[in-house]
Amino acid sequence: MASNTLASNVITSSSLSLENQLNSARETPLFYKVFGLAGAGIMLDAADVYVASAINGALIATKFATVAQGSIFLSSGFLGLFFGSLIAGYIGDFYGRKKAYQYNLLLFGAFTLLAAFAPNMIILTICRLLAATGLGAEIVTSYAVVNEFAPVRRRGHWSGLTAIVANSGAPLTLLIATFMIPTFGWRSMFLLLGVLAMILWFARRHFPESPRWLLTKGRTAEANTIIKQLTSRGLYEDDELKSQNKAVIHISFGKGLFIAIVAVSATLLCQYTFTTWVPTLLLKRGIGIIHSIGFSAIMMLGAPIGSAIGAALVDRTGRKKLIGVSFVAVALLGFAYAYETTTVGIVLNGFLLTVTLYILIATVISIYTNELFETSHRFRGAGIANGVSKLLNVLMPTVVAMVITQFSATFLYYGIAAIAVVAALVIFIWGPETDNKIIK
Repeated sequence: MASNTLASNVITSSSLSLENQLNSARETPLFYKVFGLAGAGIMLDAADVYVASAINGALIATKFATVAQGSIFLSSGFLGLFFGSLIAGYIGDFYGRKKAYQYNLLLFGAFTLLAAFAPNMIILTICRLLAATGLGAEIVTSYAVVNEFAPVRRRGHWSGLTAIVANSGAPLTLLIATFMIPTFGWRSMFLLLGVLAMILWFARRHFPESPRWLLTKGRTAEANTIIKQLTSRGLYEDDELKSQNKAVIHISFGKGLFIAIVAVSATLLCQYTFTTWVPTLLLKRGIGIIHSIGFSAIMMLGAPIGSAIGAALVDRTGRKKLIGVSFVAVALLGFAYAYETTTVGIVLNGFLLTVTLYILIATVISIYTNELFETSHRFRGAGIANGVSKLLNVLMPTVVAMVITQFSATFLYYGIAAIAVVAALVIFIWGPETDNKIIK
């Protein structure tokens, strides 16, 4: 009995020592590989979400789909993202981050390619559902993986940079769509994304397992092998980093999940409601398909800018203050957008709203959500929070279509403002500050 206790203590001490090394490790080629592959995957996720809005506008404009069918097409994507988020969360926590990360792009790539040849909306919607299921794992796994490989006091920096890389895909893809959809048709975008997904899947076949996850499972030897590669350039000294604070805080799973669900759901409901329907709403205002996608692309230039602002500020202001203030700004801009009538006003206000939404993406989705949970259930917590937000967004296209056809698009922006106000109150009242903290 005594020998077993001694062995257990030795393993615990060894695991703690290895985790401390991870917390202060200088960035190495292996870390940059993880960052690059994760960034590319989440960029593909962002690109897909926004190209779906452009494709939906084209489907309706070319009479391939009605507004109602277009809303079902968008809903199927969100439903797939819901399933993918939940499945990835449980696979990642119980069977490893690598397994959760391994097959999702294969599923997405294969069914996105098949969608390019869909003969009708029924087949296209089914392909969209299955492709999005594969992609649903990406937003959970990519941000969480960067969070786990990065040193604790550089976590905000690298997670923020991941958001910048990821959200560069939105304006880039919409600019490409502005040329490709009018010239080659909406099917060409499915072909492009499907091929890119298969290339990335092949590049990620040797992705390393998270050493933090291995340590929670007692697989110290395997973790040590990876940590040796992650610490090959040595450790940061305390005086090299912004703060020497190594505070350890405990956040219960229930509280972390509540805050994460509210913050993620509000962020993505506001973001998807606005950005997904912009091309269609512009069409309703009499702006042609080419100009509507082009204006959307201009607005989406705010995505990488907002992500960069979020990444630059998040370690200076702290998570809680930046997120709360950003939700208030979204509420104000969303309310103001409802009264824009000129093309310049629509584009400018839309750009500013996009910037603010992507400050939230860079902080809530890429950083804060993963910091609310300890390693043993980080993927489940992030997966459930993202899954709930996607489930809510399954219903949103139907609600939006009803509002557009039966009422006025103005009510959509009132809704964005109301959701943002509720989220701001929750963050200010109950949200914990996780900046520079080790979550136990």
